[in-house]
Amino acid sequence: MENLGQLAIKSADAYPEKIAVKDERRSFTYKEFIARSKALAAYLNSRGLKKGDRIGILMSNRLEHIELDIAVALAGLVKVPLNYRLHPKEHKFMIDDAELSILIGEQGLIDAIEVNVPVLYIGEGYEEIVAKFLGRTFSEEVGEDDLFAIMYTSGTTGNPKGVMLSHRNIIAGALSLAQVCEVDYEDIIGHVAPLTHGANFLSHVAWLYGSTQMVYNKFEPEEFLDHLAEDKVSVLFLVPTMVNLMIQHPNFDASKLAAVKSINMAGSPIAASKLQEAIDKAGTIFVETYGQVEAPMCITMMPRNEIQHRLDSCGRIGMFVDVKIVDGENQEVAHGEVGEIIAKGSLVMKGYWNNEKATSETLQDGWLYTGDLGRRDEKGYVYIVDRKKDVIISGGVNIYPREVEEVLNLHKGVKETCVIGVSDDKWGECVVAFVVPNGKKEVTVESLIALCKENLASFKKPKEIFIVEELPKSSYGKILKREMKQRHVEVTK
Repeated sequence: MENLGQLAIKSADAYPEKIAVKDERRSFTYKEFIARSKALAAYLNSRGLKKGDRIGILMSNRLEHIELDIAVALAGLVKVPLNYRLHPKEHKFMIDDAELSILIGEQGLIDAIEVNVPVLYIGEGYEEIVAKFLGRTFSEEVGEDDLFAIMYTSGTTGNPKGVMLSHRNIIAGALSLAQVCEVDYEDIIGHVAPLTHGANFLSHVAWLYGSTQMVYNKFEPEEFLDHLAEDKVSVLFLVPTMVNLMIQHPNFDASKLAAVKSINMAGSPIAASKLQEAIDKAGTIFVETYGQVEAPMCITMMPRNEIQHRLDSCGRIGMFVDVKIVDGENQEVAHGEVGEIIAKGSLVMKGYWNNEKATSETLQDGWLYTGDLGRRDEKGYVYIVDRKKDVIISGGVNIYPREVEEVLNLHKGVKETCVIGVSDDKWGECVVAFVVPNGKKEVTVESLIALCKENLASFKKPKEIFIVEELPKSSYGKILKREMKQRHVEVTK
């Protein structure tokens, strides 16, 4: 393997006049793009930054995000992408924890934070620096095991942890995504999810093929479909929430997806009934991958030609990882039995930044303990059952919230669901469900209870069902179950 900077330069040498990246403001050819990235690397070196120093990147989706990736790679630096949708206090924690040498981004976002590090605002000053350093170059000796990024987890159970990813990790993920998304040299890769996480992993596939990348800063389903059709985007990443919103939009027009070869879905599970609806309306263009920031995107991969036959599976084990499913004694379980998914290989992180305790708990003998429960069938397909911490124990029996959610999602009037466990004096915990209607068909508590009676064992049925307008989500589109538990406490006071 090589480093990302070398891969990008090879693409530029092969396709100098091809458009490398484009957003709503402007576009650059590969020749222009690499010259700008080299100029930025030279600038950062001129400031005294040395190999391993951290650079914070705080901006909405725009092409500067991508050119800074390559500048960082060339200079041997470490990027720390900050999701612009987070609160300034969350940004402050990450900035302090990562011990940044400089923060680069949009002024409105940066000025909302109390920062004690040098800053560079995107805009006129940034462009003046690029112009001043054009023609200069700086490159550091960078190996595949050198650190490329510290990417923070979503922090759903406390302060986020900084995941240390090497060039090897990122390239292993890119090669895996390229395979499952069937990328070739003619593809146009689109980004609308935040370039701080999932979309960024797909971005690095471009350096393998000299692909053009289209960057979008806003996801509004109908408008986004227009962009996809106009720009002839063929490969993109969407979280399941985005897929659901797009497919269920009243003006959804599948013809606008004519150029799309594959949509990589990842980030959170999608209900089998919603996935079937998406395939029925849009065709066999969906690819599912399962991973974590700690093992980006491709612990397992499900290609588009297989997904419709196994709607509830996340695919087979990926190219650059070994996987086991183990019990509480770290023994592998038999096919069909549920256990914790653990992974090892080139895809797996180096550890957590400044957090030896969390690293030692999560990485054991090189194995990443994902915290996800799953099972594997005799053909090697993996099925995610639930998060280990979300399992409901009622009367001494395990109940997996996702199983109940799958049943509730069968209702034609349901948009999305969330099932949690709450304290119960008799059983220890009981099942509580929150349901968001889609407006297409009336949803009543009675009809949902009847659906559960038809499809679930009695002890798995929700004790309470609440019909709500929306579910709280993180900036990454994940449902915040801890907030739903707090909401239940408030409702039942």
